[in-house]
Amino acid sequence: MINIALFGAPGAGKGTQSEFLIKKYKLHYISTGDLLREELKAETKIGLEAKSIIAEGGLVSDEIIVQIIEKTIKQNPDANGFLFDGFPRTYVQAFILEGLMINLNTSLNCLINIEVSEEVSTQRLLGRAKEQSRSDDNEVVIRKRLREYQEKTLPVLDFFRERGICKSVNGEQPIDTITRDIELIVNEEMSKQMFNVLVMGYPGAGRGSLGLALAKKYGLEHLSTGKMLEEEIVRGTEVGAKVKELFESGQMAPDDIVVPLIEKKIQSTKNSKGYVFTGFPRTLVQSYILEGILKKHGMKISHFIELEVPTLELVRRLDARSKTDRCMPYDTTTQKIIQRLIDHETKTIPVLERYRQRQEVSVIDGMGTREEVAERACAEMENRYKYLR
Repeated sequence: MINIALFGAPGAGKGTQSEFLIKKYKLHYISTGDLLREELKAETKIGLEAKSIIAEGGLVSDEIIVQIIEKTIKQNPDANGFLFDGFPRTYVQAFILEGLMINLNTSLNCLINIEVSEEVSTQRLLGRAKEQSRSDDNEVVIRKRLREYQEKTLPVLDFFRERGICKSVNGEQPIDTITRDIELIVNEEMSKQMFNVLVMGYPGAGRGSLGLALAKKYGLEHLSTGKMLEEEIVRGTEVGAKVKELFESGQMAPDDIVVPLIEKKIQSTKNSKGYVFTGFPRTLVQSYILEGILKKHGMKISHFIELEVPTLELVRRLDARSKTDRCMPYDTTTQKIIQRLIDHETKTIPVLERYRQRQEVSVIDGMGTREEVAERACAEMENRYKYLR
């Protein structure tokens, strides 16, 4: 998740850059003006309270504004992040936003200030007024708006400069150049965040191999439940003995065994750049569990990959593996192999469908060598997240 506040004097071009940021990074747009109008139209409790204040000629309080923002953030838990436009406008609101984000277990990653001179702002606004035939937007009114911006809003920049998250771009450049500069800032901020990848696919699709390749290339931790369970068996632990018995009967390890292992792994590698998850979640219940674990550690899945391999090829691969030293107890017979594929069809495909409804899933052709599959997956990821290059 990345949260951005976009700043700039009237006429700086925030609208154009907001559209770019929303589309590029799939952010949820938060404009206090728009949100307030929605509350008024819906006649919610907050909307009715604001309506009575406005009817009496008053200004809507910060208390109402922050309630609307908090409500919006809570109603969009799956957002990749939020773009704040027009908030905070004052030094006090800067403190309010900081406190709100802390309360919601997140933070503002950066404030991007589009810098333009007063003269450029004035000329742009006069040009806009002429195009829209707005006689009320004359030079006197415009310069008054700019003075108000200088007096009330610029101190907000100092607030965030002290926290080291205020970034500025020259807003008098060509639009494409401004967009490029903003993209560089956002990509740099995103590169500082933990990057978590979930690799899904039928048994035999090559999840483990791809997980290892992605972890090595991007410096991530490979969190493979299968590998962790194997280690328990090899070490001869009490958990390993239970797992071995389950595997030999063709069953999978239950959640009360797997979840503590995942928690332990994350806790022991909490300074990592992120994780590649393979083998978990296998069920809808496990998908909720994983999200809970990640949220507990301030994380979420950044990218989903589905490996696509024809069914006959899956059977061939699993059968071939059963004749090697890499054979797992649940791959020893054709009957067990078929049952694994059926279990995936009935239990794991609904998990994938759930993720598809919430976020785009990259479908990667799993045919070919491990290197070829990894190359395709990396190309897809780097096309979406340029900071990974």
